[in-house]
Parts: sequence; C-alpha cells; structure tokens
Amino acid sequence: MISSRTMKTPNFRPVVLCMSGHDPSGGAGLQADIEALLAQGCHAAPTVTALTVQDTVNVSDFRVLDRDWVLAQARAVIADMPVAAVKLGMLGSVDMVDTVLEVMSQLPGVPLVCDPVLRAGGGGSLGKDDVGYAMRERLFAVSTIATPNLPEARILAELPQGSADECAEKLLPFIEHLLITGGHGDEAEVHNRLYCRDGSRHTFTCARLPGSYHGSGCTLASTLAGRLALGEELVSAVKSALDYTWRTLRDAEQPGHGQYVPRRLPLDFGA
Repeated sequence: MISSRTMKTPNFRPVVLCMSGHDPSGGAGLQADIEALLAQGCHAAPTVTALTVQDTVNVSDFRVLDRDWVLAQARAVIADMPVAAVKLGMLGSVDMVDTVLEVMSQLPGVPLVCDPVLRAGGGGSLGKDDVGYAMRERLFAVSTIATPNLPEARILAELPQGSADECAEKLLPFIEHLLITGGHGDEAEVHNRLYCRDGSRHTFTCARLPGSYHGSGCTLASTLAGRLALGEELVSAVKSALDYTWRTLRDAEQPGHGQYVPRRLPLDFGA
C-alpha cells in the first residue's frame, strides 16, 4: 500500500540516502543501490563509506574513508534534499558505525535499512568482527530492519552453527524487525524469514536459482529502503523487495569470470 503523500507530487521521486562502499566491478555496493532504487522510482543519494578492490570473484582489499569525509557527504545531502529513507551497506569499521549514528541523529523518524555487509560474495572479509558487534549493540537500535543472510546473522548473533530461528531469538532484543535471507542454503526452495519483535513471523519462499550472485544483498536492501521511502507498509515492502530481487537474479548476467551480476534495470528504457 502506497501512502497518499507520494500522490500529491507526481513528479517527485523520494530520496534514499545510501551509505555504502564502492565496488569497481559494478555488481554490488553503491552501483547496486543506485540501479535498484531507480527501478523503484526513487532517487539515490550515494554517500561513499569505503573503497574496495574487488571483482566478481572476490574482494582483495578495502579502505574505509575518513569519518569527516563521510559526514560531509551525508550532511550535504541532508541539507539539500528531503531524505525519505536511509540504506546502509558496507561500513568496514567501528568508527563508521559511530558516523552513521551521528547522521541518523539528524534524521529522526526516517526509516533505516541496515544491510550488515560483513563478507563479500566470494567469502572475503569486509571488516573486522568487532564491526558486527558494534552494529548489533548500537546501530540496530536506530534501524527499522536489518537484512543479513544466514552466515551474517550467525556472526551478529555469535552463534557459528545457529539456525535462522536461533539467531533471530538472539538478535530481536536489539532490533524491531529482522529479515534473514536463505540464499546460502542448498534446498530446492529459498526460505526468507521475517521476524518481528512483536512475535509475528512471515516466511517468503521462492525457487532457488542456479549459480551464485554478486550484489544480491545490496539489491534487496536498497530496494526495501526504496519501498519504505515510497510509503509502503513494512511486510508488504519486504515482499516487494524480495520479488524484485528474485527477478534481477533470474535475469542476471555474467560480465566477468566470477559470480553473476543481477540485472536491475532494463536495457531499453523505452520498452
């Protein structure tokens, strides 16, 4: 359900502030955010948190940007545009967690989608383990929803072999809504589980697609932020984001030697 506020200004696209890393392969990170948000009819305001050296196979190095630079980027956007939602991707350091908290203090009531990027698709680390702890202990409190895959949920919950249910039980005291995605399993169907602190649960299933994908988590989280920015109710927004992400994976392409890259935009805008 879309709120009436978006109907009053038909030429206005809601602004989503994206605080994420840059992926030079274009599969994940800020480029994924921008493409997915364009597809939702939103305007992406990309704030770079980190630079990475990676391709579609794996990440080999990264550098977290200076805190003042990140704050300056975000403040410039906030002063100029009405931010309707915030999407977090790679933070890479505890210092960047503090930076996000400072940014969110300037955006009271704005929904925040936290994609806890702790590992690249190829398995490489994108931050020290204490980043996950800082996210759980401090960042989740100001987040509307977090969208970890099961390996990330296990890191956040400190349960190396935990099930999705066990991880959710450990994490829900810290966050109101938790979407644990099931793409890393091997079942014929993917089970994506939404847990809510009020006790409600929703399971969304879809057919498992062959292959592995670079940027699927970024695509999902930014799409969800876009749907919330448009005024869609949370459970409906989660379903919309999951459905869109599945379609981008179904139509994914393999531009390099590694994982497939989601096709988030049509090739012909006039089609």
